[in-house]
Amino acid sequence: MHFDLTDLRLMLRVAECNSLTRGAEAVHLSVPAASTRIKHLEESVGAKLLLRTSQGVTLTPPGQALVHHARVVLAQIEHLRDDLQEYAEGIKGHLRIYANTTALGEYLPPVLHRYLQAHPDVSVDLRERLSHDIVRAVTEGQTDIGIVAGNVRTENLQTRPYRSDRLVLVVPAGHPLAGEASVDFADSLALPHVGLTEASALHGFLRQICDGLQRSLRLRIEVGNFEAACRMIEAGIGVGVLPDSAARRHAHTMAIVRVPLRDAWALRELQVCVRNLETLPPFARDLVALLDEDARGAAPA
Repeated sequence: MHFDLTDLRLMLRVAECNSLTRGAEAVHLSVPAASTRIKHLEESVGAKLLLRTSQGVTLTPPGQALVHHARVVLAQIEHLRDDLQEYAEGIKGHLRIYANTTALGEYLPPVLHRYLQAHPDVSVDLRERLSHDIVRAVTEGQTDIGIVAGNVRTENLQTRPYRSDRLVLVVPAGHPLAGEASVDFADSLALPHVGLTEASALHGFLRQICDGLQRSLRLRIEVGNFEAACRMIEAGIGVGVLPDSAARRHAHTMAIVRVPLRDAWALRELQVCVRNLETLPPFARDLVALLDEDARGAAPA
């Protein structure tokens, strides 16, 4: 089989638009030319890829498989273009890291500071994602290194332990729950919450927990970082679930109290995951080594 990049882009756009006409326009092809390309692609594959209806087009199972792989291939092509462009501009390496909220906000900044001082010719693309999305991204080659938390399946990846991440309920000083030795997360759901923005991995994680409880999270306000969340909690706007490392730091200067959560998921073990450490470029393996050092407590907290 021969796969042309234009054919892959066409199939992807047709699937996104649910229309052969709009898909053809998106890749700057006429409808007859697009139809001919898809016909030839179906002949090459030996299976129908699209079903045409009065409402548009739908993907057959082979079409869904092709679009899935086309998305991965085209993303890799885009990464290749970006990497080569950066080599042309004098940047000798590009490292992609996906991490959960706590790792990104609490643990990675000092590690990356040390790393970038030692690697001035490397650029880093750091993004926040949910753990299961990180595993998929590492598996598909969309990112080089992932840092995941909790009980997430990583059978096809190489992993190494990193940090422990405990989530706590943060309440204003004087709150009725402030004197409790511990509390169930479900008991806090009757109260208004201060949370991080919808784009944060912690927001998505707590939504999943609430879905499992068949309860809803009463978000009174959403903010962009841990410090802002603690300030809103201190002001009495609501309570919030935050990493203990962040809450403990801000409790030194704010009138807030950390109440341990009894839920088993509140204590999460963070792991560094890669597809294959040996195939990573040397500058990427250097960061993994720094993460190992940080995990042993040798790096600045």
